[in-house]
Amino acid sequence: LSKEFSSTSSTTAVGTVTSRVSRNGNAIVEKDLLNHEDLAGDRGMIDDIFDETYREKEGPKPPLRYVWRNIILMSLLHLGAIFALTLIPSAKIQTLAWAVLCFLLSALGITAGSHRLWSHRSYKATLPLRIFLTIANSMAFQNDIYEWVRDHRVHHKFSETDADPHNAMRGFFFSHIGWLLVRKHPDVIEKGQKLDLSDIKADKVVMFQRRYYKPSVVLLCFTLPTVVPWYFWDESIVISFFIPAILRYTIGLNATWLVNSAAHMFGNRPYDQNINPRENPLVSLGALGEGFHNYHHTFPYDYSTSEFGWRFNITTAFIDLMCLLGLASDRKKVSKEVILARKMRTGDGSHKSG
Repeated sequence: LSKEFSSTSSTTAVGTVTSRVSRNGNAIVEKDLLNHEDLAGDRGMIDDIFDETYREKEGPKPPLRYVWRNIILMSLLHLGAIFALTLIPSAKIQTLAWAVLCFLLSALGITAGSHRLWSHRSYKATLPLRIFLTIANSMAFQNDIYEWVRDHRVHHKFSETDADPHNAMRGFFFSHIGWLLVRKHPDVIEKGQKLDLSDIKADKVVMFQRRYYKPSVVLLCFTLPTVVPWYFWDESIVISFFIPAILRYTIGLNATWLVNSAAHMFGNRPYDQNINPRENPLVSLGALGEGFHNYHHTFPYDYSTSEFGWRFNITTAFIDLMCLLGLASDRKKVSKEVILARKMRTGDGSHKSG
């Protein structure tokens, strides 16, 4: 389908903003795009910016190829989590507190680590912080950082197309967990191979984790959470395994998956009504601040993934604390002027009601 583009540029606090209006029949799509060179800045990458030139291939879709190993393991994991729920009344309060702590640590390994630091390079972290986030990331067990970053950058660059690993246009179940139960669409693999991941390959901490990922997961996701309650306060080994390890891990997975599913389907779109990602405060509560998804897909380089600071956003508070301690620096933030201008131009108007 042919499109006609008109563009104007103006200088802002974060670079050059280009306003593009594309007309497709009676549909009018207006977008503000920061100049790619300005966006890259000292992030050293632009592969999380949506690629408007991508077109899905014509013809029939490739057949679904089930990954039965993942189907069986995910089924057993969730059955184990259901069993763990029945054990909660019998667990010691220390064990429940330990499970919550493990959840928070592992979640930060994803949100502050593989997502905001490594995928989007929205702030810089010192070696001690990168090591801590890598340990927390292995506790989360959601693929190693290198693979997580590759899939996430492809998700942003080709959002909700065949090249998106968890394309929400294929339904809630697929974008939540189904994408892990079938072989990737060929376009996902093709586009992922073409990304520039040189920044990730240059990070020795990330590549060390990739080299020893499986033993790190066995130790940090399952063994450590189980051994601590059993050894230190004489919790039963069954409760120690099923609550801090299995139930905590399952809840962490689903909290992350809700960003891919619920936050792409339910909520308002105050920044860009022409894309599907939404603002979903409930997802933000469970995913430590990752539910402000319409904002995040509009401004993926903002370290806070939100314009509201610490509100429903533990990860932003954590990064700010790390900066205060001198362990992080160079937080990327979009100016209030650019945010307001974007709301006025492409938002759904919901910001006017607060």
